[in-house]
Amino acid sequence: MPFGVNDVAYAVVLGTALGVGVCLLMSLAPRWGAPSLARRIAPYIRDVTDPRGLSLAPVPPGHDVARLGRQLAERLGRMAGGSASVERRLRQAGWSMDAAAFRGRQLGWAVGGIAVGGLLVIALVLTGRGSASLGLLPLLLAVGAAVGYDAWLSHVARSRIARLEEELPTVLEFLALCLSAGEGILDSLRRVSGAGGGELTAELRGTVVAVGTGSSLPEALAALSRRLDMPAVSRAVDQLIAALDRGAPLAQVLHAQALDAREDAKRGLIERAGRKEIYMLVPLVFLILPLSVLFAVFPGIFMLRLGIG
Repeated sequence: MPFGVNDVAYAVVLGTALGVGVCLLMSLAPRWGAPSLARRIAPYIRDVTDPRGLSLAPVPPGHDVARLGRQLAERLGRMAGGSASVERRLRQAGWSMDAAAFRGRQLGWAVGGIAVGGLLVIALVLTGRGSASLGLLPLLLAVGAAVGYDAWLSHVARSRIARLEEELPTVLEFLALCLSAGEGILDSLRRVSGAGGGELTAELRGTVVAVGTGSSLPEALAALSRRLDMPAVSRAVDQLIAALDRGAPLAQVLHAQALDAREDAKRGLIERAGRKEIYMLVPLVFLILPLSVLFAVFPGIFMLRLGIG
């Protein structure tokens, strides 16, 4: 007796349930939870081995699964072109995870897309709407979920960079005002970071904390510039570090940098306005103009068909 599509769908559901049950039972077996050979012989060769990772602490549950997830995330990162771009966008977005953790989450989203796609395929097959092309649905949803998570990171990074660029002129002018009032550069940074509540002032608070924990001010400012990777911030930090090294008046340097930042903001606003003007032509050309032509031509065509005039 030939099997139908519904029988295949039921077989997939029952087979998946059986496989999950077998994997759960195997995870509870004593042999799978036994310590590795390196962990067993570590106490006897401690003098010739690196003790890191070889402690006698019990292995936490799910350690092998987590290690497998990290390995898959590293392979996914290498296939996607490395982690430099991801690290830069993570720093710009203000996320505390590293590239491996991001790839792991991206892999999790892809697995979730496969699961959702599989459930949709099974549901469609059980309702009698199955076809051969549905086999591509889980793969498409997995790729879409992974690409969507990466696009979300890029969107968050761009949004935060835009907010930082908007805050930069105000923060530089506030710093210049504090310096003109007679405060030192570190006290000015501390005052500005404590008074503000934006993204840039939060970054300045991190710089002040780094100086308080032993880093020099130029090193902390350079770390801020590398972390944000913004041309305007990098230019301001370079000028500030050069002024600190050479003893130049910091207030004038910050005033000049604030003026340059405002000019950059004006130029960016003009560029965005130009792009918006082009976008405004889309409804005019593809919606309003065709309707105007239709209203002008249709009455004449209608009268010609009726033989009037």
